[in-house]
Amino acid sequence: CGTGRRLPALPSGAASKWDLREKVWEHLERSGLAEFPRPVHGRIPNFKGSLQACCSLRELDVFSRAREVKVDPDKPLEGARLAALQARKTLLVPTPRLRTGLFNRIVPPPGATKEMLRRCATSQGVKEYSVPVGLDGKAQVDLVVVGSVAVSEKGWRIGKGEGYADMEYAMMVSMGAVQEDTPVVTIVHDCQVLDIAEELLGDHDLTVDYILTPTRTIQTNCKRPKPQGIMWHKVSSEMLGKIPILKTLRSREKQAGKDVTLQDEHPALANTNRAALSNEKVMAANTQQRAAPASAPVGQSHVENDPVNPRLEGSDTITTVYVGNLPVSLRVSELKSALRELQVVPVKLNWQGAQHRAFLEYRDKGTADRAVSSLQGLSLGGNALRVELAKSQRNKG
Repeated sequence: CGTGRRLPALPSGAASKWDLREKVWEHLERSGLAEFPRPVHGRIPNFKGSLQACCSLRELDVFSRAREVKVDPDKPLEGARLAALQARKTLLVPTPRLRTGLFNRIVPPPGATKEMLRRCATSQGVKEYSVPVGLDGKAQVDLVVVGSVAVSEKGWRIGKGEGYADMEYAMMVSMGAVQEDTPVVTIVHDCQVLDIAEELLGDHDLTVDYILTPTRTIQTNCKRPKPQGIMWHKVSSEMLGKIPILKTLRSREKQAGKDVTLQDEHPALANTNRAALSNEKVMAANTQQRAAPASAPVGQSHVENDPVNPRLEGSDTITTVYVGNLPVSLRVSELKSALRELQVVPVKLNWQGAQHRAFLEYRDKGTADRAVSSLQGLSLGGNALRVELAKSQRNKG
């Protein structure tokens, strides 16, 4: 696409979040629109014209009125961080992967020149000229600027798949740093503005109010509610261990009488990882009886069928669930154990270990939806799974 054109829309219902990410990343690289750092796959992509798009931020009333602005640390948002510094606003940048806290406040040296402000807006400058803001720092964010891989004109956003922007926003809600009406802006290339099916969104997904591109400013008038706080039932113990500030927030919310039961503390999930390991030999034996290798070497792709499933009759379509971010060491038997433990066994399992993914096929869309809900963020082999409804339907047989 040219500078001001969009990617052709995918057929309605034909894409998962991951399909859309791959489509955008591949197009940016193939069309020469991708900028450093390359490749853009797996990132909030930088693109030609990002600085031009960021400059439009200055023209928004919500920016003019804001005193405290939170901007993500991604490369394509460098111009937005610079705009906030040049306008003498308080600039907060999330700590990468939230390892040491939630925010850093960027503090340029006294009398900083334009060149120095530019440096402060870079990722290196964020490290050199910042001070951490703790939970008691009383941050009051007036404007949130996030990166996206894809976004719709309705304000529905898809990030790079790790969930940090959604988690950052939920944490800001929990600590009282944002309100229901705090505006959210995203900055993307025109070709990243896509049609996104609403059913791909979860209740944890952050929506946006403004989209800035090199050629357009879009006000989405999005009515879908933003996350109301941290959804503890979707947080794993592993994630809690990786994000120290989450522990503090959880302790505070527990004292306030809120339900802070973690994903792997729920009865249906409590023994999933242990069961996956202890049942491996049993699962292997069971599967061999069905003439399908239960412990295929990692990298080998194979399909497993469940020959006895009463739901096969009377259903015309299947629903496919994508499971990604599978660790290298994971065996198919461990995933199957988790599926059995959660009572979401698929009709067919297509294992693609080399690509760190699997596809689960269900005849019953309700079971597929339940599988997505149950597996979302579940940790297997040290990795939090990425799980999405692939939305690919085909006729039976």
